[in-house]
Amino acid sequence: MDPVVAAAVADAHRTEWGRILAAAARLTGDLDTAEECAQEAFAEALGSWTGTGVPDRPGAWLTTVARRRAMDIIRRRDLLRGKLPLLAGRDAGDGPDAAGREETFPDDRLRLIFTCCHPALAPEARVALTLRLLCGLSTAEVANAFLTSEPTMAARLTRAKKKIAAARIPYRVPGPNELPHRLATVLDVVHLVFATGHTAPSGGTLQRRDLAERALDLARMLRLLLPDEPAVAGLLALILLTDARRHARTDANGQLVRLAEQDRSRWDESEIHEGLELVRESLLRRPYSRYPLMAAIAATHATALTPGTPDWAQILSLYDELIAVWPSPIVALNRAVAVGEANGPAAGLAALDAIAGEPELAGYHYLAAARAEYLRRLDRHDEARLAYDEALLLSANDTERHFLAARRDELPPSDAPERPRRP
Repeated sequence: MDPVVAAAVADAHRTEWGRILAAAARLTGDLDTAEECAQEAFAEALGSWTGTGVPDRPGAWLTTVARRRAMDIIRRRDLLRGKLPLLAGRDAGDGPDAAGREETFPDDRLRLIFTCCHPALAPEARVALTLRLLCGLSTAEVANAFLTSEPTMAARLTRAKKKIAAARIPYRVPGPNELPHRLATVLDVVHLVFATGHTAPSGGTLQRRDLAERALDLARMLRLLLPDEPAVAGLLALILLTDARRHARTDANGQLVRLAEQDRSRWDESEIHEGLELVRESLLRRPYSRYPLMAAIAATHATALTPGTPDWAQILSLYDELIAVWPSPIVALNRAVAVGEANGPAAGLAALDAIAGEPELAGYHYLAAARAEYLRRLDRHDEARLAYDEALLLSANDTERHFLAARRDELPPSDAPERPRRP
């Protein structure tokens, strides 16, 4: 196989898969059939490009072939000319202005991602379908992202596709009245993909770069398709400003480095610059939504004049705004940490203990880890040791576990007299 052609096909698969599959799905009305059409297009490219060379626009070439395959299938099914199948059709609620909306959102990928992230599907199914259909991950790769077996994931994907057909979920962009809620679901899926890649829930490495990069690709795609949505700009800014620290999060030995101690020369300045521009844009329109505020918090860390000393009072103020629009226990936890950094460890510990009974935080190792750090600063070493032990029991990421164990082992022996507590 020609290595130049193989590399071109692989690059096109990474960057164009979602567009090609979406174009085929719009014609076939069946996601499995659309996948077959897209796969056949890539297979044909391997042979054809070896003889003719890589085309100037590989994505357009592949889309044309996939659509041709789709039309062949439609003809074999003896469908009437011009009749679109279920996914591409209108439902009873589309109304007379549906065609105008379709012209406003001409890219089929946007229709596809709203289909994958429909509220009728279970949250895990939304993420799995998005990775499989928009990002082009194989079933095995999606299974690995979810830490489950390939047969289990294959069954989950099949059930989700069947539900799309059975529930008559339309292949379209939601109307103006639906868009804010439906877009929030889409953004949450992309953010979850990134969060899972930024800090892997388990395994031997801190990050899953494949997932983080896929999420960045999806966020850029949404930005391209919905350039005037502040929530989209905010999500892309958040991902860029967080991802910019990826090289500095571990040392040469693969050990975790806390944000305050990271070498900022290893941060990606181009991502920070792009992220800051997007933050400014996303905050131009009120009321603020979740992602512009989260991006503003990340920007405050990125622009600290002295490494490790951001404006914690400003961060706390932003968390106060964030929790008003997104009252989540996770936000409350992060706000409690900001309280401790702004007002001292005793205040931080009190804020953490006030939310310790939240059911969503049961089993969440970051709560125990944060308590351990503030107990450590208050010289309550035996309590800190117990909190570190709890965090270790709840954490499944080896890099985080090594960090927590090292922090615990740095504490004085339990039989050593404790210093007087700080006021």
